Amino acid sequence: MEYVTHLREDGSYQPLKEHLEGTATRSAKFAASFGSSSHAERTALLHDIGKYSPNGQRRQRDPEHTAKLDHSTAGAKAAADLDDMHAAFAIAGHHGGLPDLGTRLSLDDGTLCARLNKKLTGGDDPSAWRSEISLPTGVQLTPPWLPRNDVRLTAMYIRMLFSCLVDADFLDTERALSKEEKPRGIGDSMPALLEKLQAHVAKWLEEPKSDLCALRNEVLRRCLRGSEDPQGLYSLTVPTGGGKTVSSLAFALSHAVKHGMKRIIYVIPYTSIIDQNAKVFQEILGDENVVEHHSQVDLPDTDAETPDALRKRLACENWDAPVIVTTAVQFFESFYAAKPGRCRKLHNVANSVVIFDEAQTLPISLMRPCVSVIDQLVQHYGVTAVLCTATQPELLSIFSGFTAGTRIQELVPDPDALFSSLRRVTFQQDGTLSDEELAARIRQENAVLCIVNSRKQARSLYEALPEEGRFHLSTLMNAINRERTIATIRERLDKKQCCRVISTSLIEAGVDVDFPTVYRELAGLDSILQAAGRCNREGKEAAQDSIVHIYQTEHAVPPIMRPNIESCRTVLRLYAEDIGSRKAIHAYFCDLLFKRGENQQRSRPVSSENDLLDTSKTLSSEARFAFRETAEHFRFIDTDTITVYIPTPENSEDIKALRDGHYSRELFRRLGRCGVSIYRREYQALCSIGGVTEIADAHCGILSDIKLYTPECGLQVSCTSGLGLFA
Repeated sequence: MEYVTHLREDGSYQPLKEHLEGTATRSAKFAASFGSSSHAERTALLHDIGKYSPNGQRRQRDPEHTAKLDHSTAGAKAAADLDDMHAAFAIAGHHGGLPDLGTRLSLDDGTLCARLNKKLTGGDDPSAWRSEISLPTGVQLTPPWLPRNDVRLTAMYIRMLFSCLVDADFLDTERALSKEEKPRGIGDSMPALLEKLQAHVAKWLEEPKSDLCALRNEVLRRCLRGSEDPQGLYSLTVPTGGGKTVSSLAFALSHAVKHGMKRIIYVIPYTSIIDQNAKVFQEILGDENVVEHHSQVDLPDTDAETPDALRKRLACENWDAPVIVTTAVQFFESFYAAKPGRCRKLHNVANSVVIFDEAQTLPISLMRPCVSVIDQLVQHYGVTAVLCTATQPELLSIFSGFTAGTRIQELVPDPDALFSSLRRVTFQQDGTLSDEELAARIRQENAVLCIVNSRKQARSLYEALPEEGRFHLSTLMNAINRERTIATIRERLDKKQCCRVISTSLIEAGVDVDFPTVYRELAGLDSILQAAGRCNREGKEAAQDSIVHIYQTEHAVPPIMRPNIESCRTVLRLYAEDIGSRKAIHAYFCDLLFKRGENQQRSRPVSSENDLLDTSKTLSSEARFAFRETAEHFRFIDTDTITVYIPTPENSEDIKALRDGHYSRELFRRLGRCGVSIYRREYQALCSIGGVTEIADAHCGILSDIKLYTPECGLQVSCTSGLGLFA
């Protein structure tokens, strides 16, 4: 009897043995990066053996008249019989997602134990697989660094094994069913990309235009020298304006070439700036080598795509591209996910250089699970990680809670001297200002940036200014209008024209603008220093003439910002003369990370169920192999948001396609720049007054009352608790 799977368009079938062996070959190749080729091969050989059962073959040959089959339990049981629970988890979840472990008494609850307790007899008996499939013998399966009793390492290893399996399964199925090979893995080699970067920076290194440019060149040279060092964990502590974006990319490419690494992954804190950073890399390396991966809904592809769009969409599925630019949300949530689509890319992080931009923005409540991921990638999966930030948090103590072997190596040997050399502003504490006093001060300035903590205050302060030369920035504006506004701001600043900007904190996240005066509402010290990076950015003016005003308001502090503000107040008292010094930054993060709860958890073993995070409980779930529970707990942003798409003459056809239910990844990619994310309660309020047409099955809406949106201020919503932190 011929055992088959996957019916092709021409009526033929893919032989089941061919699929298992093809998947095994791919999976073994993927796992080679972390020394588990044989384990991945055996796991893949077992993953579909349930299809060898009589019921399995009836389902393959006559799916319209045969009930759906649970074909993954058979492979999971076979793996468990081999005392291979790693493979059992991966196989059981290769369609529906990694299950929770459950208990020996579990029955019919979807857990792994319940699946293993299931009896497979009669028409469900898959034993015919032994006539076609031979498993590898006499080889070590799990890597020597993986002890049986370390649940943290084991949970991560299961996810990586799972990633190899599901990606290999997807790709082998795609190969069997596609009429032509799809464009995957396209892009230049690491040496070719390094040559492009060297050509780009050569002119800077030869003739620096100013003392500031000379300092940036020195940072670049230090990074290039450091790239010759062994793989490991690095920090790049450079003040805002010190050229860390290009310098970190230079380190990554040179280091990848030196050590034969596969790709560069750049992890950015905010979706609002991912386009800007990606464009920098595309200008240097070429558009075809850089793939952006936003945190967007994955939907089936249903329309024709350009070759480039297809290539980039496919690369987003499994990060098979030379340079990936993604968000911290996408990166870390994928490592604590359970679904195949989210975990599929994980194995491609192995043997890569991963740059974490603005590492201090990681949520405190999730700091330990995030650090756990970084630590394991560096220790066991061939990753070099760079914690790249202008205000480096004190992460060494957190890393030491996981392993005594972790050492963070700083790429700039004397950060204190660099901070001193790059000091370009003077901080001034102005106390409490009323809205009227603040508006009056801003009106007196010809060029000024004011950063506030809420979207509501940003709009009201903007409306209190004269129309000439006033600008508003928040994520209530879509990406198109934000970019146009920023371009106009830069143009007016260059021409010395009146330019008064009211913004939420989004402007702090890598938006390169240069103001002579900045006002920053009291926030975390890291936010204040980022705001200072928009003042006298190019160092053309004296520091004493470039003032960053720190002020407080009479408005209530958003609850999520209270710990940051309290810690900042402490530092402002202790280091009033030099709040931008490394000592002040150290004191701030020590207070924020440890006094506010982290210190109480450092001494507890990570593998203990008592090792709880106050809000996420991520590591507690991991300790019980509760993969689905972990995925539910681990959320970067607790607030529930929905996207509203703003109709324009340019996107009318796409808006119509959305209304008509013609969804596709490419459609949402095109519409993404026209979308505004708002809180669910705001969305529901707009729907109730007819302001938004709800597209329920796509979890989004279309603005129907166009008067509620202006290019200058964005979407009009009730934003009494909209937070500048996420704006």
